[in-house]
Amino acid sequence: MSAKAKPETNAVDALGFEAALKELEGIVSRLEQGQVDLEDSIALYERGQALKAHCESKLKAAESRLEKIVLSSEGPAGAEPVALD
Repeated sequence: MSAKAKPETNAVDALGFEAALKELEGIVSRLEQGQVDLEDSIALYERGQALKAHCESKLKAAESRLEKIVLSSEGPAGAEPVALD
């Protein structure tokens, strides 16, 4: 990993979900247009991969925080993960 790639990864980690998703959508749009040279395409792809992983991580963290209250007839109220499928 080059010294240049490391700060980019850190910058991705600092982004909120919405900002990361918006940047990812912009990258996809640029790549779909096909007007980017090879080296820039590779750099955009790598940045897009990092943004995608970051967004997935944020979504997984949000999903794990969502819980539904379950009333049990045999004990106190509890919580269980919500099925988002």
